[in-house]
Amino acid sequence: MKRPRIGVTVAQQIEPHLRRKFNGTTLYYSEGVLNAGGLPVMLPVLPGTEAAQLEHLDGVLLVGGVDVDPHHFGAEHERGLGEIDADRDEFELELYRLARAAGKPVLGICRGFQLINIAEGGTLYQHIPTHKELWADHSQTANPPALGHRVSLKLGSRLAAQYASDSLRVNSHHHQGIKDVAPSLTATAFAPDGLVEGLEGDGVIAVQWHPELLFSLHEEHLAPFSALIEMCQTVRV
Repeated sequence: MKRPRIGVTVAQQIEPHLRRKFNGTTLYYSEGVLNAGGLPVMLPVLPGTEAAQLEHLDGVLLVGGVDVDPHHFGAEHERGLGEIDADRDEFELELYRLARAAGKPVLGICRGFQLINIAEGGTLYQHIPTHKELWADHSQTANPPALGHRVSLKLGSRLAAQYASDSLRVNSHHHQGIKDVAPSLTATAFAPDGLVEGLEGDGVIAVQWHPELLFSLHEEHLAPFSALIEMCQTVRV
């Protein structure tokens, strides 16, 4: 069977010297797709080309990056909001909507996890440190592939089945988080303070942690990538 072609989204960066704009992301996302049995295809941030780029893909991976503009979930900017990228927001939200309309599976990681919730009608905490009820260390200083806090996985969920466990340790490199879960999604992973760390829906799986930084030493963290590939293969049958 041919490897499913997985579109991998990218970040944008301006070169300080010549002010040239670059599109790219860490190699680890593509390695995760490849190791799970897929073929990664990088997707440049070109609003208006979403349908054309999606046409020959079997699935999509929405990767980490800068904050999503709160206006996409009906909120004003709050103190603590980080860098945003309007073009990337536009491109990825449309890419996600078109992928779901076409029945193509999607995996979201960190920013991608949050963007999926927003696209489906959910909201975010814009800056976790301002919410004292969220006490777990969500922005660890230990470098990858160090593990941080534990998450619990909902019994019967795809994540629990893929990890073959109801509990695991993850890394944590984020300052935003899920506030209201979108109606079409189910929360399936939780930090010790109750913050939602995993979401699932029809053809959708998303995690707040960064499995791409872990699976080289912690093989179980290839699980989200494997889940995406398996969903793509099921759709193909």
